[in-house]
Amino acid sequence: MFDISLVKYLPKGTKIPFINFRFIAMGLSILAIIGSIFLFSTRNLNYGIDFTGGTVWEFHLDHNPTSQEIEQIRVMGPELGLGELTVQTITQLNGNEALRVGLRKQPALEGDDTDDRAQQQALAKVQTAITDKFDPVTALSTQVLGSKVSGELKTKGAWAVGLALMMVLLYIWIRFEWQFGAGAVIALAHDVILTIGVFSLTRLEFNLSIVAAILTIVGYSLNDTVIVYDRIRENLRKFKKMSLQDVLNLSINDTLSRTIMTSFTTLLALTALYIWGGAGLHGFAFAMIWGVFVGTYSSIFVASPVLMFLGVNRTGTKK
Repeated sequence: MFDISLVKYLPKGTKIPFINFRFIAMGLSILAIIGSIFLFSTRNLNYGIDFTGGTVWEFHLDHNPTSQEIEQIRVMGPELGLGELTVQTITQLNGNEALRVGLRKQPALEGDDTDDRAQQQALAKVQTAITDKFDPVTALSTQVLGSKVSGELKTKGAWAVGLALMMVLLYIWIRFEWQFGAGAVIALAHDVILTIGVFSLTRLEFNLSIVAAILTIVGYSLNDTVIVYDRIRENLRKFKKMSLQDVLNLSINDTLSRTIMTSFTTLLALTALYIWGGAGLHGFAFAMIWGVFVGTYSSIFVASPVLMFLGVNRTGTKK
């Protein structure tokens, strides 16, 4: 029988000196972090309606919308000079699909102290354009997302990421030692900062789904890091006379096949999601693809080398 297994092609018994490149990796990571912070400070993020405020209009057509029709609605915003629209499908109780169109907050008209009139006029343009193209259109509801609500969402999103990092520190500290916890948090903070930096660079829309993607990246990267750390702890007990650098290199190489297979299979699913998932999922899928790469990198070249600088307790390693 023809063997199609890919496992046999994975490297075994590798002796790649990953830790020997720690200073090069540290330099690259520091430059990437500085660049990300600079981009965020100068260009900020391309916040979506979740964080900027705006208007959400829900309606349904006389049929379930196709992906081509959803894309046609999405590009109406730039055509009308109003910025890109966010379009989501909603499954109703009767099984029919409705559409939810989000319009970002528009700047106030000249001579107008408020931006209410500008937002109403922009929404009217969108409604007219959609009705003209897809008539009949049945309006369901209109909701206004104010700046106060969007500000709260931004704050809660930041708190969610921060609390996730703190809980990771506590978990790793309890399971291993404080040096391992510090290394894991440094690696995760590295992943989060670089993800924010790449969104500042690409100007992809940053919304609540991207916050969810960042939290998922934290979980994925942590999983990789814990696997490597567990092998490091095991080898520290097994090879007590081996230098810490050699133990780290051995541990990373021991888990390399598992890392490659996990990253590869995850990327297959995410690539399919990015290509065929529709424009609404592009940002989430892109963030996750980026997160797989940067998370794998950080678990090898950030989390593990940190132990070289902080040191570990060779005699009292926890069991």
